[in-house]
Amino acid sequence: MADESLLDKVHSLSDLELAVLLCLVSRQHCLISTPRDTIDDLVQELQLVATKTFGLKSAVVINCTPSTTLEDFACGLLPPQPNSRSASPLQTRSDSYFSQPNIWTRRASTSASPLLSAPSHIANVVLAKNLDRAPHAVQIQALELLRTHRIFTRSSVHTAPKQFVFVPVLEAESGGEAHVTTHLNDFFAIAHWHDPEDGFVNLEEMDGGDDVETASNGSVIKRGTQVAEPLVDALISEAEISLLGKLSQQIMVDVDILRYQMNIVAFLRLHRAVAGGISPAATKHLDQLIRCLAPLHSLDFVTPALVAVAVRKVYLHRIRITQPDQERSLYWGSKLEAVEAILQDFGPEDVIEDTLEMVTAPL
Repeated sequence: MADESLLDKVHSLSDLELAVLLCLVSRQHCLISTPRDTIDDLVQELQLVATKTFGLKSAVVINCTPSTTLEDFACGLLPPQPNSRSASPLQTRSDSYFSQPNIWTRRASTSASPLLSAPSHIANVVLAKNLDRAPHAVQIQALELLRTHRIFTRSSVHTAPKQFVFVPVLEAESGGEAHVTTHLNDFFAIAHWHDPEDGFVNLEEMDGGDDVETASNGSVIKRGTQVAEPLVDALISEAEISLLGKLSQQIMVDVDILRYQMNIVAFLRLHRAVAGGISPAATKHLDQLIRCLAPLHSLDFVTPALVAVAVRKVYLHRIRITQPDQERSLYWGSKLEAVEAILQDFGPEDVIEDTLEMVTAPL
């Protein structure tokens, strides 16, 4: 089991920090949303979480729009280069392929058979702001990155580091409204909706003592120093994250708990308001998240309460609400007006709570 000092640090984390920690422990990725007015604060808070709380070397932001191209997306994945030359005091990516169109020509002139250049590492944390607004091709490119942990350009291949988290940061009035394209959406293990009333712990601490600026590449700047620089005094180290990951693989799951999980999945699939989203990938993510939650509570086994917590995070962004005219009870004589009244204002959060109330937890 994890020692008390580590558990004390874990229990002191905010909800956003816990979401990132679970991603690092499980080697999965998370979708995070918040209302429009606070999305910029959320992005800055997540950058600080990555670098201050977990000591990750780099955290970049990709601002997605309907005009974002594949090249924009690939270039945005790379952290600022230390040897970059720029008139600005902030580091930029001016040495990347996309800002030097003649790099291929120079390479070809020195080699009879041009090959891909040496791999370069993607940033540890990539925050894709408003990824849902990006073209379908860009979102599919993001899916390929998550599947293979690498992305190709015309001149090189960029690989993801061992500690790598990809987080779409979306505008939504509730967690159930935040989605990206279907196949990419199902690849995110968990989702979290941040209530602005919960605040931004790290950003507020920095605002209280130091000036905060934002670089042109989206990096948070503190008195001229990039937060993306490695931090020695990270709250939770890579070794501690690895320990939690190993402990999660040793968690025992009783057959009654497993039956409880499967009953929840079955009830979700049969719920009258659900049109889809209860996929096999979601079931795997549910089992993995449950095991990752147990060590954080000083347990070596799974409880029904942990299953309920995991269900709320795994299915929040996946559940798609059926249209009233497609609800299955209409085939058996239900009135459309009655179905519309039942499904009115019914969201994924309501489906999850309804299901947890219907399925009896083991004693």
